[in-house]
Amino acid sequence: MDEDLFDKIEVGDELEPVVREIDQDRINRYSEASGDYNPIHVDPEFAQKTRFGGTIAHGMLGLAFISQMMTNQFEYAWIDGGEMEVEFLAPVRPGDSITTRGKVIEKSEADRSITCEVYCENQAAKKVIAGQARISFLPGVAGSCAEHLGA
Repeated sequence: MDEDLFDKIEVGDELEPVVREIDQDRINRYSEASGDYNPIHVDPEFAQKTRFGGTIAHGMLGLAFISQMMTNQFEYAWIDGGEMEVEFLAPVRPGDSITTRGKVIEKSEADRSITCEVYCENQAAKKVIAGQARISFLPGVAGSCAEHLGA
C-alpha cells in the first residue's frame, strides 16, 4: 500500500467483506488455539442443556474475522495503530455463515485517523457483533505486512 493510503480513504468507503463458515471443527480448533475449553463451546451434550440449546462459537472468533477484514483493507496501519470497541449481540452457532462488513464513517485530518462501523452478520443478515474500529495512521507506517516483515 502507498504511504498516502490515508489520503485515499474517503468517508463512505465500504470495506471488502470476509465470509467464514462456522462448524464445530472450527470452534474446536479455536478452543485449541486459545486454550478456552468452556463446555458451551466444545461439549454438545452440555451445551444442549443450556439456554443456547447447543454449542456456540467463542465471541473472539467473530472478532478475529473483523480484525482480518481490517488487516486485509489497511494492512500494517491496522496492525500498528488499530483498536476496536464492539458489542456481542447474538450467539454464533455451528452451521452459521458469518460475513464481516465495514464502512468508513469518520476521517480526521487533525490526528490522521479514521473510524469504521464494523459488524458480523449471519446468513439471515442478523448482526451478531457490532461496533467501531479506529485506526491511527502513525507517521512512517505504510506498506504491506510483508514489506515490514522483510518477506
